[in-house]
Amino acid sequence: MPNTVLVVEDEENLLAALTYNLEREGYNVLKAEDGQEALALARRHSPDLIILDVMLPELDGFEVCRILRRESEVPIMMLTAKGEEIDRVVGLELGADDYVTKPFSTRELMVRVRNMLRRTSAGPSVTHDSDVLAAGDLVIDLVSHTVRRDGEPLSCTPREFELLSLLVANRGRALSRNEILERLWGHDYIGDTRTVDVHVRWLREKIEPDSANPRRIVTVRGVGYRFDG
Repeated sequence: MPNTVLVVEDEENLLAALTYNLEREGYNVLKAEDGQEALALARRHSPDLIILDVMLPELDGFEVCRILRRESEVPIMMLTAKGEEIDRVVGLELGADDYVTKPFSTRELMVRVRNMLRRTSAGPSVTHDSDVLAAGDLVIDLVSHTVRRDGEPLSCTPREFELLSLLVANRGRALSRNEILERLWGHDYIGDTRTVDVHVRWLREKIEPDSANPRRIVTVRGVGYRFDG
């Protein structure tokens, strides 16, 4: 069954171009031209991926992302025309999984869409001998794609789940930011290591007793991160 992609873009020509190229790739496409319509379609149809422009009427993309992330773990790829680091960081902090700066290559965007959907459907790219990873009061089920802390379910985005699974599967080993980027975002990802830092911060807020003084996901200065929990 083909994946469904919701495209949220108020620029008519770009919306038409994205729709055309996504349908050529075999995806079902839903279209929205403002933030309110985007929320309604996302809630009604539960798409597999959302491509979300930042500058939208009614509700901007940041607000749409914030609301959706409270309700769903759907992968979100944000489009920004500004190309400023602050926009990318804000989007990631709100729970977006990826971002693309306008103007962009259609080919690059299609590769990103394909890779994101493949990773979401395939589950985390980790090496393991069991379908369950356990670390103290954390239990990660790689089949059901769920995380529990002290028996209570934790809400994690697909990227947060992949990152936590990767770190726990490599417990005690320092992973560089570049290694994490390549393992989870792919070698063709065009971005910087701030992406990893933002997702680590989000995870710490969910699994650390004191996220300001992390004891589970620790920073290895000059390298990256290590799971010690």
